[in-house]
Amino acid sequence: MPDLPTPYRRPSSAQLTLTFFGEVLLATGRLLRGRSRMQGRDLLQQLDRTGPLALPIVLLTCFLVGLMLAYMGGAQLERIGAQAYIADVVTVGMVRELGGLMTGVILAGRLGAAFAAELGSMQSHEEIDALRVLGVDPVDHLVLPRLLALLLVTPLLVGFGMLAGVLAGLPAAVGAFGVPAAEYLHGSLKALTWTHLWIGQFKALVYAALVALAGCREGLYAGRDAEAVGEATTRAVVKALVWIVAAACATTVFFTSLGY
Repeated sequence: MPDLPTPYRRPSSAQLTLTFFGEVLLATGRLLRGRSRMQGRDLLQQLDRTGPLALPIVLLTCFLVGLMLAYMGGAQLERIGAQAYIADVVTVGMVRELGGLMTGVILAGRLGAAFAAELGSMQSHEEIDALRVLGVDPVDHLVLPRLLALLLVTPLLVGFGMLAGVLAGLPAAVGAFGVPAAEYLHGSLKALTWTHLWIGQFKALVYAALVALAGCREGLYAGRDAEAVGEATTRAVVKALVWIVAAACATTVFFTSLGY
């Protein structure tokens, strides 16, 4: 008696995620070898969308976080008469941790959702299937431009965000705690080290990569109707935020254990 065919089982979410990561790694390898079919104009288009349009909200968010950090840190330092160290708290906090973290959160809500919605809409209209029929790898054509654009603009976004956050502590330190402006600026420059700077930039790049991967992963594997596109967009934001928090915790423990 012939064997009955086994029923098809849809891959789990974890399996789809691992498959997607493998496809991205293979596409990156093709790009490094000069065999990728990624179009330069697609990368330029994504650079325009991910950079200038995201800068105002990043500056505003980092400024408010820096201001809040200065008031909270100053209130505690004032108890022991150490208001002069407000600059150290704000500078190290914004450059090493909060600048990149807040930028990643903003990018998750703004660009991660946009990536998922765009690719999910293409999936629902069978445009991604059409690319495969034409012999075009969707990862090369759709994912790589978004991932590379986000990685290229993130250092600049984070750099401006860090600067805005550090300067936001100046009015709080001067107006609320009586720290001279020159002393605050001198303390900020003294507290800023290359170690804090490269760790903050490295973390920001990790967050940006996770945002792009979460958005593109959910978009590529979205359903075929409008409701599925909305669900994919929601999952992309949630997944990006969870990945960012997990990466922030892991990198902080890792660098601290190494003595950095």
